Amino acid sequence: MTKRQMALLACTAAVVASGLGAAPSAGSWRVHRVQPGESIQKAVDAAKPGDTVLLSPGLYHESVTITTSDVTLRGMNADSTVIVPDATSTRACAKAGNGICVSGTEGRRVERVTVRALTLKNFTKSGLWATRTDRLKVQGVTAEKNGQWGLAQERSVRGVFSHNIAEHNGDAGLFVSNTVDREEGAQDAKALKIRDNLLLGNRIGVTVRRLRNLTVEHNEITGNCTGVFVVGDESAPHAGALSVSRNYVYQNNKKCPATARLPFLQGSGIVLTGTEKTLVARNRVEDNVGTSPLSGGIVLFKSFVGALNERNEIRDNVVLRNGTADLANRDTGKGNIFQGNRCSVSEPAGMC
Repeated sequence: MTKRQMALLACTAAVVASGLGAAPSAGSWRVHRVQPGESIQKAVDAAKPGDTVLLSPGLYHESVTITTSDVTLRGMNADSTVIVPDATSTRACAKAGNGICVSGTEGRRVERVTVRALTLKNFTKSGLWATRTDRLKVQGVTAEKNGQWGLAQERSVRGVFSHNIAEHNGDAGLFVSNTVDREEGAQDAKALKIRDNLLLGNRIGVTVRRLRNLTVEHNEITGNCTGVFVVGDESAPHAGALSVSRNYVYQNNKKCPATARLPFLQGSGIVLTGTEKTLVARNRVEDNVGTSPLSGGIVLFKSFVGALNERNEIRDNVVLRNGTADLANRDTGKGNIFQGNRCSVSEPAGMC
């Protein structure tokens, strides 16, 4: 285990401890305790705004839907509190293949829901799936071996994903998007934060699709086919106006097959496609090596529909031992700036 991984686990423990130690005024909320074999959903349905559903250590076979604002769902810790699928469930969340669904409606977002200190594994789609949420917090959660995404949200704003571990999921460990069921312009994520997570062994560590106004920072991203993928297209407004900073992105050298939209992936650190005004700064990007058209340390590449990267700034990064290049601008978009980076090989030459 790396020093960063040990620090991440220590921070996760601190996050959980701080939650357990909170003491709001008497009568302001209730704690609904659940034991293995009991229904999490029943406790969640009984919870009122301000309440906590506290899961005792153990294995739970269930999918859970949260539609009430200001509710916390918390395990004791991710090692001991584990939620896996129930193959017999007929609830919508389970039938969609998800573990936890935090679901608002078009006219009413679900606000201030917190999910922390538990593991979600082996779901056919996502460990956690959120739609139409505001200020969702996902902290100290492990999402592993889920069929598509580990932790995912769409149509949501002001979320915080921190101190989580997403490993060996079928697509992105952590996926955030404007929508997943239609083509629309980029959405303002209103200062969404993705920070201090470990993304390990997924197809893509973090995917940011058609969003603006968010930060991806202080994450450790390794063993994926691609570390970070910031995706835009020709829709307006364009994706971008966001920051990818101070991440450690290394050895993302797993090989993943081509899809209808992308060539095969291998050895990509941070990739921008069809974005604008994105700041990529102060990252350490090392030893990402492959032969895909998207391989390299920090790569600009036109989107699958041909949308160009424009006015992005890549600066003050340490980008070393990546192949086929540390910095690669494989795009014809205008106004992209490479400045102050420490690197050895660039495409075209002269950017190091």
